[in-house]
Amino acid sequence: MSKKLLIIIASVIVLIDQVTKFLASHFISSSGITLIKKVLYFTYVKNYGVAFNMLDNKRFIIILISIILLSLIYGYMKSFKNNKRNLLAFGFVYGGIIGNLIDRVILGYVRDFIDFKIINFDYPVFNVADSFIVIGVILIIIAIFRKEDSNEVPSKS
Repeated sequence: MSKKLLIIIASVIVLIDQVTKFLASHFISSSGITLIKKVLYFTYVKNYGVAFNMLDNKRFIIILISIILLSLIYGYMKSFKNNKRNLLAFGFVYGGIIGNLIDRVILGYVRDFIDFKIINFDYPVFNVADSFIVIGVILIIIAIFRKEDSNEVPSKS
């Protein structure tokens, strides 16, 4: 895959993520803003852990895991076919991880602000970086199902 394009995609994701987090931290209070009543809110929170409060206040461990994940994903990426979807997928995952990593290193927490409350379930508050990670992982799963995770030519039986 094109390293240059991957860096551009990841950089754009990091930029979007950091700008939205900056805006959220300056214009949204913890009491929130209602966008769609009983469904979607902007609620600013400081997340000291990862999803569902796992590893709460374990900053060093989370940073270390993030750096290890970036390395592993880079190695794993090399086994995928070089196409636009796969490039986007890995760029999204990289950009999302780096966006959250920047927060953890500089601030000690991740700034979250997107808050869904659907069918009486209050989902964990998340951010743009998290969204891109999820989209990237979904695209990687699609590539795996389409057998695009190997540079080997399939045998014709």
